[in-house]
Amino acid sequence: MLHGVKFFASALNLSPHYLSDLLKRYTGKTTQEHIHLQLTDKAKALLWSTEKSISEIAYDLGFEHPSHFTKIFKTKTGKSPTEYRQLN
Repeated sequence: MLHGVKFFASALNLSPHYLSDLLKRYTGKTTQEHIHLQLTDKAKALLWSTEKSISEIAYDLGFEHPSHFTKIFKTKTGKSPTEYRQLN
């Protein structure tokens, strides 16, 4: 399961909006942006260190649909997971 803003806000006893406001103020990024960046970093490591398919990596990271994973990855890196893997 992919954890969202509500999960992390609840774990910190904060409202989702307040958590995002705090992170935005101190880091310049919202909670959702931080989540996506962490997922992208994990995906990069998996793309380089395993032979798993893009779909398998997406499912391992908690995405229900590999296309959603691919969209987020490309937005954050400027490359598709396949293009990124070929750089290595």
